[in-house]
Amino acid sequence: MAQVLEFKLPDLGEGLTEAEIVRWLVQVGDVVAVDQPVVEVETAKASVEVPCPYGGVVTARYGEEGAELPVGAPLLTVAVGEPDGKSTAGSGNVLVGYGTSESPGRRRRVRPVALTGGGASGNGDTGARAAVNGTKAASPGVNGTAAAPASSLPATALPSDGPVPVISPLVRRLAREGGLDLRRLAGSGPDGLILRADVERALRAGAGQGSGRTAEAPVAAMPVQTVASASASASVPGEVRVPLKGIRGAVADKLSRSRREIPDATCWVDADATELMRARAAMNAAGGTKISLVALLARICAAALARFPELNSSVDTEAREIVQHPYVHLGFAAQTERGLVVPVVRDAHTRDAESLTGEFARLTEAARAGTLTPGELTGGTFTLNNYGVFGVDGSTPIVNHPEAAMLGVGRIVPKPWVHEGELAVRQVVQLSLTFDHRVCDGGTAGGFLRYVADCVEQPAVLLRTL
Repeated sequence: MAQVLEFKLPDLGEGLTEAEIVRWLVQVGDVVAVDQPVVEVETAKASVEVPCPYGGVVTARYGEEGAELPVGAPLLTVAVGEPDGKSTAGSGNVLVGYGTSESPGRRRRVRPVALTGGGASGNGDTGARAAVNGTKAASPGVNGTAAAPASSLPATALPSDGPVPVISPLVRRLAREGGLDLRRLAGSGPDGLILRADVERALRAGAGQGSGRTAEAPVAAMPVQTVASASASASVPGEVRVPLKGIRGAVADKLSRSRREIPDATCWVDADATELMRARAAMNAAGGTKISLVALLARICAAALARFPELNSSVDTEAREIVQHPYVHLGFAAQTERGLVVPVVRDAHTRDAESLTGEFARLTEAARAGTLTPGELTGGTFTLNNYGVFGVDGSTPIVNHPEAAMLGVGRIVPKPWVHEGELAVRQVVQLSLTFDHRVCDGGTAGGFLRYVADCVEQPAVLLRTL
């Protein structure tokens, strides 16, 4: 007898609580192998192909492309055969905090849907039980019959004093900021789970005013098309509305948080980069790996942070402590078609110029391909931002929360410069440092920036400190 197993959206790590379905890689009725990717999802940090830990026949899929699902929500069900009387085993692989053991029964439990105010959610296996019993479920069955999407199914609002099925802190925060009473909102997710889309629809429909949406008019029953058309009719002709979601939304949230929490200040200086450019040309002329300019700047940053560790830190607001890190995990800004991302070079302070060049190249290519993992996009302690590639001289960058500082590098261009007492044309660059004023004062920030400028102007200074 076949056993139907339910595969839920795994914990993708780094505090991510939801993901958007970008593309299904399998159809109902397809045979899948253990660890075969079944769906591509996009989190706020990266696009990830999610492998299924079971092998068998896909009996149901949950969620259409474009839908957002919380961690722990069902993705699909798989009918697993039992050849020779033995149950099919899981893969044993781990997907960023989610894994299978030697058998499905011993698999680590996925974090359950949390309910505020007590209570417990359903187990979300309605589709699986229906497939076993041969009844129709609210999702595609083995025969490919598709049921109505969750957003179009009737929903019943919760009692005002009942538990609120919310798993995402972001959903709770959006509702709180919009004055929306989640106890009166019907969710369109599994078992009535309230999703971010439900809250956004309620706020757009004016449910955020007063006590929130009433039970007589559940928001979850409103089709997405109705909301879109209503929004378009209220817009100015020719106006374009771009949803703040995915990477764009994550960037907006993080920059807003940085502005709210970090009292930043910026200082800058012009530097003569002629000798640095000559040193790089000499290194590359010697053969071997071509050293990138950003790798040399990273070496300079690591040396400067060793001298000024206050800037390689973060602030623990709850403990009211400044945490200075013993390592340099160097982030660097990379512009991609999907938006701005900040990959992180781990242990940059231990790498030479050749190793840094290779790692920058690898992470940049992964950023452009959209294959960076959450682990490669988090954990930085300091950020290097080379905005000179955009043809600009200066900027006042926003600190990449929770870091304490960011070094900005403008374009390197020929300019008049007094060199050895005479006017000459030199390769000049503007360097800017934005820093968290809580971790240090202007003297420390100025000392850091002056040291960086000295290394740019006279690379031998760096050699003396290594």
